Amino acid sequence: MQEQLQYLPSYLGGHLRLVLVALGFGAGISIPLGIVATRFKRMESTILGVAGVIQTIPGLALLAIMVPLLNMIGIIPALVALTLYSLLPILRNTVVGIREIDADIVEAGRGIGMTNKQLLRMVQLPLAIPVIIAGLRTATVWVVGIATLSTPVGATSLGNFIFSGLQTRNNAAILVGCVAAAVLALILDWIIHAFETGVREQNRGKIWIASVASAIVLILAGTLGIGTPGFSAEKDKTITIGSKPFTEQYILSEFLSQYVDREIGYSTEKVQNLGSTVAFDALVENQIDIYVDYSGTLWNMHMKNKEMPTDPDQLLNQLSDYLSEKYGVTVAVPLGFENAYCLAMKGSEAAKLGIEGIDDLRRYQNSLVMGSDVEFFGRPEWSRLQEEYDLHFKATRSMDAVLMYEAIREDQVDVISAYTTDGRIDAYNLTILEDPAGVFPPYDAVVLLSPEMSSSSVLIRNIRKLEDSISAEVMRKMNLEVDQNDRSPQQVGVELYRRIIEQNLR
Repeated sequence: MQEQLQYLPSYLGGHLRLVLVALGFGAGISIPLGIVATRFKRMESTILGVAGVIQTIPGLALLAIMVPLLNMIGIIPALVALTLYSLLPILRNTVVGIREIDADIVEAGRGIGMTNKQLLRMVQLPLAIPVIIAGLRTATVWVVGIATLSTPVGATSLGNFIFSGLQTRNNAAILVGCVAAAVLALILDWIIHAFETGVREQNRGKIWIASVASAIVLILAGTLGIGTPGFSAEKDKTITIGSKPFTEQYILSEFLSQYVDREIGYSTEKVQNLGSTVAFDALVENQIDIYVDYSGTLWNMHMKNKEMPTDPDQLLNQLSDYLSEKYGVTVAVPLGFENAYCLAMKGSEAAKLGIEGIDDLRRYQNSLVMGSDVEFFGRPEWSRLQEEYDLHFKATRSMDAVLMYEAIREDQVDVISAYTTDGRIDAYNLTILEDPAGVFPPYDAVVLLSPEMSSSSVLIRNIRKLEDSISAEVMRKMNLEVDQNDRSPQQVGVELYRRIIEQNLR
C-alpha cells in the first residue's frame, strides 16, 4: 500500500486536471447550445439528439476513437472524449431549466418592456441555475469515473492504479485507484452543491467554504504531478518509454528506464498501459521514444499481406527493413528472448485426454471452452489456427489476461492462449501444446526506436549493448515475481537491471 501511495500525487494531479478542464469545456459548450435550443425549437431535437448519440458510445470506445481521429495519444484525445461525454447532462438541464420557468413570470418580464436578452440574463438564467447546476453535478460524477479509462490512450489518471493493478494482481493498487476516484467525485460534487445552495440561500458562510475548497482543488490541480508524462515542460530532454498493459511490459519499461538513466545519462519518463496499435502509432508519431514489442506481433499487425518466413533471423531482417522504410522506425536490438503466443491446457487434463499438440484438440473441441486475452480472437493468429487445424470450440471467451489464467486454474475454461514467458505456466502446471503446422510466428522481443530517436547515434550505440542480454528463463522468473510473489513491476525491473547490466555488461 505504501508503495502505491507514492504514486498518488502524480496520478491524482493528472486525473484532476483532465476532469476540471473537460468540465470547463463541457459547460462552455453545453450552456450556450442549450440556450440556442430554447430559442429555436427546430434545433432542440437535433442538438439533444447528437449529444444523446455521443452518450451512447461506451467510454473506452470513445477514448479509443480519438487516437486515430486526432493522430496522437495523451492528454488531448482524452480531453476531447471527456468533454464530449460531459455535454448531455449540462445541455439537457439547461434546456429543461429554461423551459420550465413559469410562463407568467416570462410574460411579466415582457410586460415591463424587457427584451429577449434582458429576459434571458435577468430572469431565465438566474431561475434556471439550480437545474443547470444539477446537470453539472451529474456530469462531474460521470467524468471523474470515465477519466480512469484515459490511461490506455496515454493520459495519466487514477486509472493507472486500476489498470496496472488488474494486470499484476495488485489489490492495493486497485483499491487506491477506486477509493481516490470515488473520494474525488464526492468532493467535487459537494463543492458544486455548496456553491449552488449558498447562492440560492444567500448564505455567505457556505459560499466562503465552497470558495476555499475550490481554491484548494485548483492549487492541487496546478501543482500535483507536474512533470508526469504529457505535462512535462522539458519533454525534449527526456526519453519517453512506452509499454503495453501486461506484467512483462511493465518490468521491461522499468528496466529500460533504469538503463537509459544510469548507463546513458538521459532522464526518462514512462507512459504505460498502451494498447498494441496505440503504442506503435505513438512511436511513429514521436510521442514515445522507445518501447519493446515482439517480432511476430509487428509482422502480423503491420505486414499483413506478406508471407511470413519461419526463420526468426530472416523475419527480423525483413521486418527491420520494412519498418525503417515505411515508418522510419528502427529495430534497435533483439533482447534475447521470445514471448510467443501458444495454446495451453492444464497438464493433468492434457495427459488424461492424450493431447500433446493443437491438432489433437479436434477430437474434443466440441466439449472444450477456450479462453483468451481481449485481443487474441481478433488477431490473424486466431484466423490461421481455425483454418489450419479446423478448430471449432464449444465456446470462446475473451477476458483480461490475469483472469484468463485464473479461469483455467479454476476449470472455468479448458484451453487458453497463453504467453510462453509467463511464469504462471509453470506455477499452474500448464502444458504448452505443440504447433506442428507452425501457425504461431517467432515473437522475439525487440527494442524499437522512434523516427526521431533513430538519428541518435549515442542512444542506438548504447541500446545495442542489450543484444541477447535477457534469456527466456530469466524473463519468466521476473514475471513470476510479480504475478505470484506480489512484488511490484518497479522492484522487479530494478532487479532485472542490476542482474543483467551490473553483472553481465560491465
